[in-house]
Amino acid sequence: MSTPPQPSQPADQPGSQPQSQPQTPPAVPPQPTAYPYPNPQSPPPGSFYAHPTLVGQSAQPLPGQPLPGQPGQPQPGNPYAQPPQYGVVPVPPSGGGGGGGAGRAVLWGVVGALVASAAWAAGVFLIGGTGDSADLRGYSAPSNLCSGADYSSFKDEYPEGDSSPTHNSLKQPVLDEGYCSLGLKKSSSSTLSDAYLTMQLDLHRKTDPGPEFTALWKNYDDSHTGYDVTAVSGIGDEAYLVSEDTTSGSSSGSRYATLAVRDGWVTYTMSYSAYLSSYDEDTDPPSLSDVTAWLKTDTKATLEQLKN
Repeated sequence: MSTPPQPSQPADQPGSQPQSQPQTPPAVPPQPTAYPYPNPQSPPPGSFYAHPTLVGQSAQPLPGQPLPGQPGQPQPGNPYAQPPQYGVVPVPPSGGGGGGGAGRAVLWGVVGALVASAAWAAGVFLIGGTGDSADLRGYSAPSNLCSGADYSSFKDEYPEGDSSPTHNSLKQPVLDEGYCSLGLKKSSSSTLSDAYLTMQLDLHRKTDPGPEFTALWKNYDDSHTGYDVTAVSGIGDEAYLVSEDTTSGSSSGSRYATLAVRDGWVTYTMSYSAYLSSYDEDTDPPSLSDVTAWLKTDTKATLEQLKN
């Protein structure tokens, strides 16, 4: 004889066994730590592993998120979420949106580089980048300017010239230069030079020296106190005489004078200097007016004979 089924007892009646229910562990507040940096094991902010509703449950990726260690899956409507294709460079989509701006930025970058290159090339030609525009007026720089320059006006006052003057030259595509320095003596019995002459010729083949030449010599007294500057006409395109006399009738001092000339893109300077320790009838130097007159005469003669 079968036993009739017994009615189920309510869960709240005495003697009934409670059914097993899943227990959620209480949330543990974060513990303080002296380590100033984030826990390396902590999920990064924004990760689906850090989602507050998923803590303590099995980690399941949110829609569109790949599992750790698995290759990414394409997302609908996202052209950049494709698996990596090696050797292929992704190209921003054309049309509206941000892709067109990126393409325009690349285009304008190329155009800007071309414009900059053209401007640089134009600047070279405007400055005088080719030797065809050099205004050398037929001058040439000799290898020995001491023998190519004229200083005969000083030989009456200083008959004993320098037997071994210093000279050098420079030959470059942008500049030809000749330099000479020599001592002058009144008597062969003197062991030291009584005065000195220096000459320099520069042929500027690539740049016009005019603006710098004017700024330097016309305003020489602005940066060198005690000097007098006088413009000289009739020699080249422009010429300036710079002089200083500190003797003033005393037994010591110096006399100095330089004549600087620019003729086209050619510059020439001739300088005289005498340093005194005592005066007498034999060693008294020539007056500054005589020296400046000799500089003008010899500079004109030198420039004439240095033209081809």
